[in-house]
This record gives sequence, structure tokens and C-alpha cells, in this order.
Amino acid sequence: MRIHRHTEHDREILRLAVPALGALAAEPLYILADTAIVGHLGTRPLSGLAVAGSVLTSAFTVFNFLAYATTGAVARHVGARNPRAAVEQGIEGLWLAVVIGAALLVTGVVAAPLVIDAMGASRVVHPYAVTYLRISILGSPAMLLTFAATGFLRGWQDTRTTLFIAVAQNVLNLALELVLVYVVHLGIAGSAWGTVLAQYVAAGAYTAVIARLARRERASARPRAAGMRAGARVGGRLMVRTASLLVAFLVSTAIASRLGDAQVAAHQIAFQIWTLLALCLDALAIAAQAMVGKLLGAGHSDQARSAADRMMQWGLFTGCAFAAMLVVARPWLPSIFTG
Repeated sequence: MRIHRHTEHDREILRLAVPALGALAAEPLYILADTAIVGHLGTRPLSGLAVAGSVLTSAFTVFNFLAYATTGAVARHVGARNPRAAVEQGIEGLWLAVVIGAALLVTGVVAAPLVIDAMGASRVVHPYAVTYLRISILGSPAMLLTFAATGFLRGWQDTRTTLFIAVAQNVLNLALELVLVYVVHLGIAGSAWGTVLAQYVAAGAYTAVIARLARRERASARPRAAGMRAGARVGGRLMVRTASLLVAFLVSTAIASRLGDAQVAAHQIAFQIWTLLALCLDALAIAAQAMVGKLLGAGHSDQARSAADRMMQWGLFTGCAFAAMLVVARPWLPSIFTG
């Protein structure tokens, strides 16, 4: 693989990847904001957030196939110049997200105490973790719908809209949390409620954007069982890969929980910073999916291969840059999240 200083793909990579950072960082930024706010309430609430936040991040990440499976399929329709089929593909993803999100909501509310027990939370941390998990899981339909909607818009070659909504969502989330935690004095519950409310506002915004496109392209908004089953089959393969990766993260949090409250709180801070940087790097994968899918849909296989090669070069260089930044900033990062 030859490394070129500039290629024909670079401008398109930047156009798609840079705005994609905002949408990708949404959930880790929620937890980072929660970490910074709850961290000033004390070690026990922060430890509860650490345990529950790890469960939530893992649960949501398992279903990120709703974004990634949708992007490639929509991009191929866009490349083939069939916008109506692209929109209908995206709408099927939204319906699938709502169904899975509703099931996750019910399961999470009922099983929250058992899940926190399995994570090894101490007796004093347990109630904080259960409270945060039970409230936050109420936002799962909105969060999964957001995954599917962002996946559609990426395949539609529009990552700017996802950036705008993600930034507005995070600003709203921060404002709500500050009010609910420090003004209304709801504690860790206020942090969770702020996140849930912001998630539903964002889901409403995405739904409005896609509904407008559906009207313009005269696409059907009705759910089709066959299309949803096909999406679930593709997503099932991605779920196995993602779940295998996340088992290691859950085990590490469970081990930290058994070491002590201070240790699991420190693990929470480090893990969320790492997760944020990892998802920022994933912006290049989004650009790759959108570009390669569109080129394949248009029948340009050679250009698709060239774009994929260039994306791997970008991934290597960007990863090294993030690693260097983290090494330089590590003496000051912990003080942001603790008093």
C-alpha cells in the first residue's frame, strides 16, 4: 500500500468524517458530562455511575449495528441513484430500533438490581447504580432510534445534520443536568433524567428530518416485517463481534468494582476518556462506509478499493496523533472529573 501525500479522496473523507465526530461522541459525552457533574457529589455516587455507565455503554454499543448496517445499505442505493429505496431502507432501520429499544427498556428496568449485583457493586454503591441504570434505560428507544437515524444520514452522505443535532443535544443535556443536580437537588437521579430528556429531544429532531425526506421522495413510512428481519439478520453478525469486544470491558469494570469504590471511580474516568477517543477514530470508518458503499452502488469498484486504502492510512496517522495528545494531557485530565 503506497502512502501518498494527497489523493482525490481526501476532501470527501474530511467532508464526511469531521462532522461525523459529533454524532459518534454523543453517548460518551453524555457519560463524561455525568462523570464530571456526579464526581463532585462524592465517591459513592461516582462509583455508582461507573458501574451503571459501563452497563449502559455496553448495552447501547451492542446495538450500534443499527447505524453501521444501515449506512452501507443506504449508500449503495444513493450510488445507484435510487433515493426512494434509500429512504425506505432508513425508515425500516428506525422501526427496528424502536422495537429493540422498547424491549431493552423493559428488560433494563426489571433486571437493574440483578445486573448491578453481577457487576460486583458494593453495598453502599448499589443504590446509586440501580437508580442511575433504571432511569437512564428509559432513554433506550430514543438512543437506538438515534443510532438508526445517524446511520441513514451517513449513507445519505449527510453528516452535517448529525453533527448539528449531536451538538445541540449535548448542550441541552449539560444544561438539564446542571439544573436537575445542583438547582433541583435530585443528585445522581437528576443526572440520569437530564440525559434521558435530551435523548428524546434528539430522537424527535432526527425523526422530523427523515419524515421530510420521506415526503420529498414519496417513500413509504410503514414498517415492513421482511425488511426488518433482513436488517436484524445482518445486525446479528455485527452484534456477535461487538459483544465479544465488550465482554472484556465489562469484566474489567467488575474487577475494579471488587477492588474498591475509589478504584472503580478512577476506572470510570479512564475508560470514558478512552471510549471517547476510540469513537472519534471511528469517524474514519463512517466515511469509509459512506464513500465505499456509494462507489460500489454506482459500479466503481476500483475507486472504492482506492478509497478504502486511503482510509487505512488516515486511521494509522490519526491514531498516533490521539495517543500523543493523551500522553501529554494525562497529568491534568483527572482533575476535570473530581473535586
